[in-house]
Amino acid sequence: MANKLAGKKITNSTQQYLDIAEFREDTVIMRDGTLRAVLLVASINFALKSEDEQNAIISAYVGFLNNIDFPLQIVIQSRELNIDNYLAFLKQKEKEQTNELLKIQTAEYLQYVGELISLGKIMNKRFYLVVAYNPLSDKQKGFFGKLLESLRPASLIKMKEEKFLKRRSELTRRVENVIGGLASMGVNAAPLDTQSLIELFYNTYNPETSANQKLVDVKELRLAE
Repeated sequence: MANKLAGKKITNSTQQYLDIAEFREDTVIMRDGTLRAVLLVASINFALKSEDEQNAIISAYVGFLNNIDFPLQIVIQSRELNIDNYLAFLKQKEKEQTNELLKIQTAEYLQYVGELISLGKIMNKRFYLVVAYNPLSDKQKGFFGKLLESLRPASLIKMKEEKFLKRRSELTRRVENVIGGLASMGVNAAPLDTQSLIELFYNTYNPETSANQKLVDVKELRLAE
């Protein structure tokens, strides 16, 4: 039995089991035809604000939520910060340094950073807002319709350009609404482009692999048929 399984060719791609159909023009197209845009959101130190500033931020946040008539997803990711490139840069600068005093200071700084890392992992937090657009409610789909959508390969449900542009236009309107609302609180946000979206999902689904194997530019990627 084991030999039969070992000799059997595996034809299914992992892409078949993901909810994502494709990435196109800074947009995530889901297998059910809905769209997603992802915003990278900056943070503010609320605790350091004065009482008046805190009240103003809270008031702006309430107004922002009241003006939103579509679902939003807030995602916070914590990742171990990889500073190997930074350390390599400092070591190179230490070798190139001609001033002996600066050379010693650079070496001491390198030692300090090394000791700091040895005490614990340095974590980096990133904040994302996921904006969705669903042209049809899932309630309108029957059980078999949902089942067929989940089994269809992504290559079979690529959205036609005209339909995509129409839905993306509505998604863009929502994104601009969100960015404007966040700006009223003094929070900056920017939508991720196609390359950044692919890297985000690649790093999310492959946290260990992505640390050692960086993703190539989206223009050089070749999708499996």
